Amino acid sequence: MSTYALTDSWTMTRRELAHWARQPVRVVVGLVFPVMLLVMFGYLVGGGRGVEGDYVDYLVPGMLALTMAFGLEATMIAVTQDLNKGVIDRFRSMPMANGAVLVGRSAADMLQSALSLAAMTGVGYAIGWRTHGGVGGLLAALGLLLLFRFAMLWIGIHLAMVAGRPEMVQAVQILVWPVGFLSNAFATPDSMPGWLGTAVEWNPLSHTATAVRDLVGGPGGEPGHVWAAIAWPLALLAVFFPLAVRRFTRLSR
Repeated sequence: MSTYALTDSWTMTRRELAHWARQPVRVVVGLVFPVMLLVMFGYLVGGGRGVEGDYVDYLVPGMLALTMAFGLEATMIAVTQDLNKGVIDRFRSMPMANGAVLVGRSAADMLQSALSLAAMTGVGYAIGWRTHGGVGGLLAALGLLLLFRFAMLWIGIHLAMVAGRPEMVQAVQILVWPVGFLSNAFATPDSMPGWLGTAVEWNPLSHTATAVRDLVGGPGGEPGHVWAAIAWPLALLAVFFPLAVRRFTRLSR
């Protein structure tokens, strides 16, 4: 990417970050909601069917992966609002690198995702989660989680442009829920009916959660899933990144 494109992308990123100062409640809710889910499933709902070992050590990596799949609604609404207010058309009429608006939006989302991971990791340690794979294993696990988030983000951006209107985002967002809950975030596939367990094992989120558990030395980890946790997001990016960029370039035609 040229220096010109990087400068435009950074300008759009700063625009998105400026929205944080004007909408602090949205940022706080985005950080608190996954923490509430972690505490709820860890202490109120319970679970852990088929889990051997400490359930908290199994649950926290699953919740970290689940957090990376959820929370796309804010990004999708921001994209559709810019579309309907004509903001993107104004940007496209300016001497700006094509796609800088989307890159800026994705960069801001990734920053918030990193903050969410930091908050969740801190709460995980507070409720008893411990990593046993060293600092390197933890950093590699966080890298896999952010890679998964990046792939989910571009799926969300593409779907937002397909939806076109903020009121349609809620209907599209529902599509994300099966990805999150039909996974091994809360229980092992072995404890589920055969057909359901098979579907759960194929879920990209399950591969990421299993790989994270392996890298941090927790129960439910399997070494072979690390490569799958890399391959799935890259495959999703290979499909949805160009789709999003192509849709964006055709908006004003």
